[in-house]
Amino acid sequence: MQKGRPTEFVQAAQIMVREKWRAGFTRNSDIEFRELLERLPAAAYTTDADGLITWFNQYAVDVWGREPRLNDPEDRFCGSFRLFHIDGEPMQHAECWMGLALRDRHAYNGHEVVIERQDGSRRVALAHANPIFDGDVLVGAVNVLMDITDRKHAELELQEASEAKTRFLAVLAHELRNPLAPMRNAFELMQRGGDEPAVQRAHATLDRQLRHLTRIVDDLLDVARITRGSLELRRSRVQLAPILSQAAETARPLIEPKGQRLEVHIPGEPIVVDGDPVRLAQLIGNLLANASKYSDAGKNIDLRVERMGSDVIVSVLDEGIGIPAEALPTIFEMFSSGTASSSQDGLGVGLTLARQLAEMHGGFIEVRSAGAGAGSEFRVHLPAVLDMREPAVTGPAEPQRTRAPTGRRVLVVDDNRDAANSLSELLRVDGYETRVAHDGAAAVELAESWGPEVILLDIGLPRLDGYEAARRIRALERGSEIRLIAVTGWGQAEDRAKSAAAGFDHHLVKPVDLPTLSELFQPIV
Repeated sequence: MQKGRPTEFVQAAQIMVREKWRAGFTRNSDIEFRELLERLPAAAYTTDADGLITWFNQYAVDVWGREPRLNDPEDRFCGSFRLFHIDGEPMQHAECWMGLALRDRHAYNGHEVVIERQDGSRRVALAHANPIFDGDVLVGAVNVLMDITDRKHAELELQEASEAKTRFLAVLAHELRNPLAPMRNAFELMQRGGDEPAVQRAHATLDRQLRHLTRIVDDLLDVARITRGSLELRRSRVQLAPILSQAAETARPLIEPKGQRLEVHIPGEPIVVDGDPVRLAQLIGNLLANASKYSDAGKNIDLRVERMGSDVIVSVLDEGIGIPAEALPTIFEMFSSGTASSSQDGLGVGLTLARQLAEMHGGFIEVRSAGAGAGSEFRVHLPAVLDMREPAVTGPAEPQRTRAPTGRRVLVVDDNRDAANSLSELLRVDGYETRVAHDGAAAVELAESWGPEVILLDIGLPRLDGYEAARRIRALERGSEIRLIAVTGWGQAEDRAKSAAAGFDHHLVKPVDLPTLSELFQPIV
């Protein structure tokens, strides 16, 4: 069905009907008239002065959902279907736009109407109803209806998307401010030179909140990757016990400051699944973080795993604030905290990501809760490996080492001066000799003149981007001996592929901690 404002079609139909009516119909002119109206890419019909339908085209049948009876009082304005205003209020047939055009003797163009057909489906049409006169005598009316149902659906989807974006930005700002506030307070305390215990607590606060902030960003990026289909699992046969232990250790910094108790129950016999150990640990870690967030201080959290037939079930039970029954169906959707307390609203990214990761592993998550104040249980179902003839690894595989030599001279390249200078200072404290550059061209020049053994190179740089800088560094006389490490905010699969193609040995996503860097600096054995 044609979309848009049918001004030309309406005017053409009005002129045709008016002229034919005035001239009177002959057999040939009647055939010609109807053929012309049938070619209109819109619904069209005519009535006499009383509103009885005298003619309609096939598009009108498509919109109405049936053929009306001509010159039948019971089908006046095709009266067997229901009409509604665009806001959902019922519209009487005598008050429809065709009825008003006949009653008020003037045109009603560009007005929306909702038509409910006999099968219950609804269409939205843009009506252009115009009276027809023979001199001063009203002889009938013509109505051209444009089916704009698809357009209205698209407008609604755009509106919902806009509202979701606004809601997302508001909730994201709230979630980011939560860790930023204590980080700011800890920084102020350290600046004012509190006593040693206070400074140590400030250090611990900064570390804990920075990890929380990093987790929010990483989860958001992972959800985006899964949505685009760009997140790939590195699957192998793995034992669950070390994965659960790793997830528990990751969650303890969130759990212990609240005085909560985490109990991990792992059976003695090995339980093996086919999965990505890093992503499985992330999945369970998100459930533990969720349990801690929605539980009061001093409460218990249990992490259990068991075999049930061909499935492995990992359960996270808490004594938290519970989930109302009406919120259970949407608990894994973004922006749905599903809690009994509005003060605990959040992005809902952790649970969304957990569900997506479970499904990528061929499993699913179910949630149970008896309601407000009754705690909750999240159960992850994963397919178990039943054939144990092939050995299972106990954890993530060791990363492949490059053959580049280790070194103590490190060039830090980042156009963010605070980022570059602070990382350089940290490395200098650890005994490395460092230099700093803030654009790609300067990085190439220092690589040639100073001869660093390791270069930490950002990607989004002025003058030369990181990819081109890496290629030029590799082309230097001793460029093949330099260990090139990308340190960037871009972490998609395509970004890693591009950095590898440009000659980087490793690709790290900001923020990077020093133990990770030190590991990459180590000599190869």
